[in-house]
Amino acid sequence: MTTPKFPRRVFSGIQPTGDLHLGNYLGAVKRFVEMQDAAWETVYCIVDLHAITVTWPGRDEMTRATRELTAAYLACGLDPDKSILFNQSAVSAHAEIGWIFSCVARLGWMNRMTQFKDKAGKNAERSSLGLYAYPALQAADILAYHATHVPVGEDQRQHIELARDIAQKFNLDYGAAYFPLPEPVIDGAATRVMSLRDGTKKMSKSDPSDQSRITLKDDADSIAKKIRKARTDPEPLGETLEAMEGRAEALNLVRIYAALAEISPEAVMAEHGGKSFSDFKPVRADLAVEKLAGITAEMNRLLSDPAEIDRVLMNGADRAAEIALKVRKDTYDILGFVSRP
Repeated sequence: MTTPKFPRRVFSGIQPTGDLHLGNYLGAVKRFVEMQDAAWETVYCIVDLHAITVTWPGRDEMTRATRELTAAYLACGLDPDKSILFNQSAVSAHAEIGWIFSCVARLGWMNRMTQFKDKAGKNAERSSLGLYAYPALQAADILAYHATHVPVGEDQRQHIELARDIAQKFNLDYGAAYFPLPEPVIDGAATRVMSLRDGTKKMSKSDPSDQSRITLKDDADSIAKKIRKARTDPEPLGETLEAMEGRAEALNLVRIYAALAEISPEAVMAEHGGKSFSDFKPVRADLAVEKLAGITAEMNRLLSDPAEIDRVLMNGADRAAEIALKVRKDTYDILGFVSRP
């Protein structure tokens, strides 16, 4: 088989668990939209198969969460005519190639994955096999589309490295040079947004404190209130970015402001350096409301018509399947499986 020519194609996905928050928006979805409008082929997914690795959300909850995440994608600016937008379980090639990759991946590779250790904690023996093995499925999510680039936060770099290892081993084992080696795309002022209550921890859907995050479902009053109550320290902003080192909560607010304003953190310091937080927080609150309140309103409008959301997902799944099922067939042919033409 000849080596395919790989287009510049992006793949990324988010689990339909919990409400999409500011960290998801700044670290992921905002960049999804930017890449959609640049010279990329873009494939974006609601990774519902990954959502059952830790808990069973329940039928109604899964449906609701999938539609809400789809509405959030659309409200943030994803255009289903420009990007392929679908839910993972609607395209069988994810699970099928995922099984192949679980046989390619080595136990030693999986044992090094830090996110399993973080999520399983002290009860690793009671965790699902899916939680342990999901990085192989994640590699299939990416490589089923011959994606060349994956926008991720720094904490996900290890998963892209594993996808590269799996692709390279498959290619070498079968002499096929069939799968690309995807590259992580890690950039922006707030690729890792931290909790509003603890600047040393990543903003998370699962944090028990609702005050730790701004969600895309929050109204303007809630957004402003959470920013006003965000943890800082008693000192004013430093004069320079370097002067902010060691002040996790304060630096987090600066980086979030920079990402929302689409300027560098250095530019924020040039404008607001030396100000007290009583002066800086209202400015930041106004900016967050300006950027996010419209997304909330659009999400609510979209959710009033679930049938339209489902139509968008199924149309996207049809387009995704055209790519992924071809890759699955080629993979089966490389392996020598006897399958339908």
